[in-house]
Amino acid sequence: MKIKNELGDEAVLAELAARMAHRRIEAGLTQADLARESGVSKRTVERLEAGASVQLTSFIRLLRTLSLLDPLEALLPAAAPGPMELLQRGKIRRRVRPESADRGSAGKPWRWMEDR
Repeated sequence: MKIKNELGDEAVLAELAARMAHRRIEAGLTQADLARESGVSKRTVERLEAGASVQLTSFIRLLRTLSLLDPLEALLPAAAPGPMELLQRGKIRRRVRPESADRGSAGKPWRWMEDR
């Protein structure tokens, strides 16, 4: 099955579980071996392969043990500076402002002495 946006969370977890189990078996590792080499509990490996959620740090450790960490670069590559950032001499954008900076928290334009 191909992982797509249209799939529900449970379906994505189930597909990831099947893929991880397949890679573990291809590597010739038992669940206990993978857990020991990754520094996680065997129960964590069992939960992951059953399609249950696990901590992200545990998932990363398992990916590293199975030599699957490098492809994450393609999943979420480092952000390249945009044209405006390049014009501003390399200043990196650190915030996102609301759509209109002159609007208050209620979404209405601010007016002088309106709060009295």
